[in-house]
Order: sequence, then structure tokens, then C-alpha cells
Amino acid sequence: MKEKGHLITRVEPGSIAEEMEIGAGDRLLEINGQPIEDVFDYQYLTQDDYVEVLVAKPSGEEWLLEIDKDYEEDLGIIFENGLMDDYHSCSNKCIFCFIDQMPPGMRPTLYFKDDDSRLSFLQGNYVTLTNMSEKDVERIIKYHMSPINISFQTTNPGLRCRMLHNRFAGEALKKVDRFYEAGIEMNGQIVLCKGFNDGEELERSIRDLTRYLPHLRSVSVVPVGLSKYRDGLEPLEPFHKEDAKEVIAQIRRWQEELYPQYGLHFVHASDEWYVLAGEELPPEETYDGYLQLENGVGMLRLMMEEFEDAMERLSQPGALEGRILSGTYSSVTGQISYPYIRRMADRIMERFPDIRILVYPIRNDFFGERITVTGLLTGQDILAQLEGKELGEILCLPENLLRSGEHVLLDDITVEEIAGTLQVRTDIVKSSGYDFVDAFVRKR
Repeated sequence: MKEKGHLITRVEPGSIAEEMEIGAGDRLLEINGQPIEDVFDYQYLTQDDYVEVLVAKPSGEEWLLEIDKDYEEDLGIIFENGLMDDYHSCSNKCIFCFIDQMPPGMRPTLYFKDDDSRLSFLQGNYVTLTNMSEKDVERIIKYHMSPINISFQTTNPGLRCRMLHNRFAGEALKKVDRFYEAGIEMNGQIVLCKGFNDGEELERSIRDLTRYLPHLRSVSVVPVGLSKYRDGLEPLEPFHKEDAKEVIAQIRRWQEELYPQYGLHFVHASDEWYVLAGEELPPEETYDGYLQLENGVGMLRLMMEEFEDAMERLSQPGALEGRILSGTYSSVTGQISYPYIRRMADRIMERFPDIRILVYPIRNDFFGERITVTGLLTGQDILAQLEGKELGEILCLPENLLRSGEHVLLDDITVEEIAGTLQVRTDIVKSSGYDFVDAFVRKR
């Protein structure tokens, strides 16, 4: 029999929950007399500056706690399940779905397709709306949960049905009208597939989506990722340099038209397009505050800006005290970011001649060479391609290689295994330009 309430696994040190003696093993039963279905209810009901929280202790005793706090101040409770409910799986069969392009034999969690509106709110995931119930829509509007991130692909209803392999996919777009009318902030995504939703179809989609400005704050255009495991799937062609140039030019025209009116550039090309086209990244102000970083829009520009700032700070009096200004280090990166990582490494070595940085671009043999992002590299490719290479004192591994909160890569090879096999000390480096500088101009 399922226990009542939601299991609390820990509380944040110094939080309201700790002060009220809520602890791991307790179960949250109600807030303000209402049972909690999931995180939507929890977030909404804990916003006020006065809340009544009913918890059950492991002994079975129930405590009703009256809490005065600042408006929207978090209670500091961590639950067994971040959603406080089961995850909603996806019923689509999208022609571009990367999960369908995964090889067999990987850990089961990598094959789960989520399309959960609550993950859009919590983690920035993009949802297709096809798996969003009427109840979900009403609760988003009632609780004014935002931003909601929407995976549009196209505003052509018939084409959307075809691309998602879901006969309700076109009709689902009407939910956007309701969010717009309710003033819900949104962001959008278009996964571009050659011969399907590019060219005139992309033009139509951008034009249609501008109707939702300013509540729809941004729309990213990203190229479909094509692994080598596409047997039995819709044939899709990769984009080439001239295609990328056309996409960038198309987006730039819309930005130039929309910015004077809305103060937003609105539609953005992901970083891959600029690398593929061989064009310089747009300036920082073009990204409207980096609204689409999770889609690879502006990640490289932000990293470069942070790097420049970090290098400038090293020029300030006393900034080099406690820094190690010599040594040989190595780093790995995906093919897409290699030119930028190489450029930053060269700048550091030019400034500090006793520092050597060896940057190795790793070819993605596991998923196929068309997959060029760092986050989809595997331990086995890193091990195979670094074997026999000079690695220096420390091998720096980007944090986005790892499963969240763990030292494990996509293929379940651990950081410790990499260090042991290659006989080198490893460090994990976060993705910011500041952390890049600190990785090689090291603090003692």
C-alpha cells in the first residue's frame, strides 16, 4: 500500500525546514489544508509569506507547522522525486528524436522519452504540448507557471503531425494561444530537418510565432542531430556549409526587422550553424540575455566573453599571487567547440609561456562523426583517442561530459576509470570561461 504524502530525503542546512525540525524520512502531507499532487502544487502553495505545513514523522506522529517567511522564500525541502509524481512519457515518434537513434545496451534511463510540462518549468526541458492534458494547461495558467519551453518544429499543422508522427500534433498548437492570452512567458525551439521544416516552412513558422511576442520571448533554431543508428527511421540529410549560411541569413533578416519594434532579437541560430558556416559568432547583445543557453544558443559566445573578463582580471594588481604559472596540462572537447577552446588555450600560453595546454578534439565514433557536441562524447572514445598521447600533469574533463551529480559518462565509464587507464590525474572543469582560466592558471 502506497504511503500518504511525499517522502523528504533531506533539508537544506540553515533553511526554514531545518529550523522547524523537518527532517529526512518525514513525509509532507498538506500545505494550507490542501493535499499536494506534485511540484506545481508545492511551488504555488509555498509562495505566500504565511503557510501551514502538515508533515508526518517516521513514528506516525503528525505535526502542523505554522511558518512565517518572506514571499516566495523556499522552505529548503528536498524530495525523493523532484517532480513529486511519476514522470510523463512521450507518445510521439518524432523523426528527429535522438533517443530513437541510441544504440542498444545502454542504461535504461537513457531510453526514457519525457515530455513533461513540469520538467519544462523545473529544468528548462522543451515540450511538444501533445502530451499535455487539459488539466495541465489549466494548472499552468492558474499557477502562472513560467517560462514554459515549447518544442514547435513548425506551425504548419499538417507538417507538424507528420514530423511528430502524432495526428494531434497540429491541434496541440492551440494551447499556445491560451498561454499567450494568460500572459504566460514562453520560449520556443525549432529542430530543423533538411527538406521538411527549413526554407519557406521556416519562414512561415517564424512569421506565425511573432504573433506571440512579447510573451514568447525567444525561438531557437537548431540543426537535427544525426547519429549513425538510424536504421528503420525517416531518412534525413545533414546540413552543409551553404545551408548553414542560408539559415543564418534568414534569421538575421528577422532579427533586424523585429528588434526595433520589440527590443528582442527573438529568433536565434544555435552555435552549430555558425561553426558549420565558418562565420564568427554574433556579439553578446544579440542573444537577449542568453535565453536559450540550454539549446546551445550563445554558449560559445558566453564562454568567450567570460574568458576575456577572466584574463582581464589577471592583469589587476595582485591577481597572480597564489597562482601556478607553469606546467603541462591537457583537455578534451567536442569537434564543434574545438576552435574556440584552442583559441583560449593559445591566449593563455601566449600570456604565460611556461604553461602548456594540449587540447584534443575527440571524434565521436560511438554515435557517429556527425555528432560533434562535447556533451555526447563517451569514455570509450576519449580513452581510445588519448591512448599514447602526451597528457601532462592533469587531464581536464568538461563537466558536461558527466551525468548530473556523478562522475559517470554516457557509456557508464567513470572519471576514475579514465584516470586509471591513462595513468593521469583528472580534474573536472565547469563550462564557464572563468573556470577554463582557473583550470590552467591554477590556484595553489
